Amino acid sequence: MCGVVGVLPGSSIGHAHGRFRPEISLLSFSLQRHTISIMVNKESVLAFFREKSGKPLGFKEIVSLMRLSHPEARALKRLLRQMMREGDIVMTRKGLYGPAEDMNLLTGRFEAHRDGYGFVILEKPAERDIFVPARSAMGAMDNDRVIVRIENWQRREGRIIRILERATTRMVGRLDITKNASYVRPKSKAVPFDLYVSPKDRGKARQDDKVIAEILSYPTDKRPPSGKIIRVLKEPEDPASEIEEIIEEFNLSKKFPKEVREAAGLFHAEVPSAVAPKGSAGASRLKRKDVRDLTTVTIDGERAMDFDDAVSIALTGHGYRLWVHIADVGFFVGWNSPIDAEAGKRGTSVYFPDRVIPMLPRELSEDLCSLKPGVDRFSFTVEMDFDRNGARLSAKFYPGLIRSDARMTYTSVRKILVDLDSAERAKYDSLLQDFELMNELCGVLRRMRLERGSLDFDLPEPEVLLDLQGRPEAILRAERNLAHMIIEEFMIAANEAVAEHLESLGVPSLYRIHEEPDPMKLEEIVKVMHPAARTGKKLLKAGDFSRLLLDIKGTPGEEIINYMILRSLKQARYSPVNVGHFGLASGCYTHFTSPIRRYPDLVVHRILREATAKKQLSDTRIRELEGMLPDIAFHCSRMERLSDEAERQVTGAMRVWFMKDKVGEVYEGLVAGVTPYGLRVRLKDFYVEGFIHVSYMTDDFYRYNERTISLSGRNTGRNFRIGDTLAVRVDRVDREEREIIFGVASPPSRKG
Repeated sequence: MCGVVGVLPGSSIGHAHGRFRPEISLLSFSLQRHTISIMVNKESVLAFFREKSGKPLGFKEIVSLMRLSHPEARALKRLLRQMMREGDIVMTRKGLYGPAEDMNLLTGRFEAHRDGYGFVILEKPAERDIFVPARSAMGAMDNDRVIVRIENWQRREGRIIRILERATTRMVGRLDITKNASYVRPKSKAVPFDLYVSPKDRGKARQDDKVIAEILSYPTDKRPPSGKIIRVLKEPEDPASEIEEIIEEFNLSKKFPKEVREAAGLFHAEVPSAVAPKGSAGASRLKRKDVRDLTTVTIDGERAMDFDDAVSIALTGHGYRLWVHIADVGFFVGWNSPIDAEAGKRGTSVYFPDRVIPMLPRELSEDLCSLKPGVDRFSFTVEMDFDRNGARLSAKFYPGLIRSDARMTYTSVRKILVDLDSAERAKYDSLLQDFELMNELCGVLRRMRLERGSLDFDLPEPEVLLDLQGRPEAILRAERNLAHMIIEEFMIAANEAVAEHLESLGVPSLYRIHEEPDPMKLEEIVKVMHPAARTGKKLLKAGDFSRLLLDIKGTPGEEIINYMILRSLKQARYSPVNVGHFGLASGCYTHFTSPIRRYPDLVVHRILREATAKKQLSDTRIRELEGMLPDIAFHCSRMERLSDEAERQVTGAMRVWFMKDKVGEVYEGLVAGVTPYGLRVRLKDFYVEGFIHVSYMTDDFYRYNERTISLSGRNTGRNFRIGDTLAVRVDRVDREEREIIFGVASPPSRKG
């Protein structure tokens, strides 16, 4: 039996597969000294309700109708309890069992708004979100896994009836000690309650201390939430200490458990080093294809330490042959091992300006699995043939043995291909032909992808540059150049090839899905986009996005509107059910190319290895995969969102540290957002955002126009819309809220 994720402290997740326990999800092996029939598992129970029952049933009725033995009945009781915790089965008030879906009950993730209402993002793919009013949220918090009852199908409105799994187990806030009680008032506006703390759980914390509190009980209709203070936070003295605070706030694991460190330390003793000279039989003995004769390079950022992908290319009679070599992490990290359990628990690596919190121990992520130049490395290789128009003609998948010829950076490849830098071209003279061929194939693949409707958000990311003391000395726009696009296209091609291959075999797998946007959410985009777009078309459909991105190309607010469109789309996520990837206009997509830093990629590697090694997976193995993959998908999607939010918080903190000594200075900025409360403005000189509250706009009385998403002055007629340019003054830097407060100013004078 295969384990995946490991125990998550403080949650209902059991053993090694996320929320389910293998002895319950698949009872096809010895359990408490009883050999249980394959008949008693989650899939067979759900199939029983679908095919043989049109109503909720009592436990004895189910046992009788399924003709279960006494040991099987005991196993069924445990299984039903687990399925109830996971939301697949619901027990009525009369003690009858039935599938949640048959009772207008659906399972999903609660996306909370600061005012208490929210939306349930359903786990079932391609379903519209369910609106939950504040009165019907039942104390659910952001990212909680919940069961929602649909109360109005037409309005897609529902009520949360059960919280299956809490996403938040601790909170950061200020301690408020009153005469009668003590409370932690949350820092996050997404937490809709204060946390009661009894005197015995207060520790040494004092009035107004900033603390981390563990949530002991959650709010119900009968009692308020309670907690225990586990740490008093000092005010950060420098950027590094604030990053430490954010790591604590998000409960990220900086250190690996002892058993994981010990397991990682054994690898150098157990794994063969240099396998054999090129052309020898060493690789074949390991059942690997020796591709060390190929010219192979990695292309990454300057600060990258974990190289999990490398590429090779050749010109053929029909077009191009591309090899995408991915670090063979699965060879080293097996199911159910201590390293696997910890990697599954983490779900992803987390990247900050001054450090990385890796998914795997550094012995693997930065050494043994990393495709470093000049050394033999194990790979899982995808070999693809394309015609001159970019159509994929064939794909092969095999364990490989590679040796990277060069560790290239995006900057260096840009100098070679775009800047035509003579010194850089001379330095890499032996690789020039390969880079030119990569550029050619990238252009062909990219053009074909855009023609099929793929969205191309050419959006910069903030890049925080630190000085020797670890303080931010600049926050720049990290632009995507041609080298980024080359690797992006090649990785997309490999991910599609793997996904389509596994789907064609009928093998259960994890897909990276991106559903079409909710039509209700397109209205906001229409309001902003119509004035900026050159088409004049008012009605916007999901299929129009690709064309409209071209329509706003070159307009002043292009970048801001691109961000608005991106935020209007649903988040991509992992799912065992393939519904395609809207953003890439791909019918079948997965994540395969980053197993060092993403757990789903490692899972897909293992499945692909099994599928290529065996002609056909057994029914038992297929049921095992079907039982474990939904929970892996949910857990990894949640950990991805958590790491993204932690990275955003760190970037916000670095912006505040960078701007704290610039109060009073005037800059030019772009309006990035308009609300009834004011304007969000992004500076042009630095990649920094701040807010102008409407009360600071003292030259007039401003009214919000919901139809055009703009603020208009009643007397002056001055109008602020998304994409407008204006001069702002830095009025205040709020380190507590990690917010920069602007005021409207006269344009800065330009010398010369």
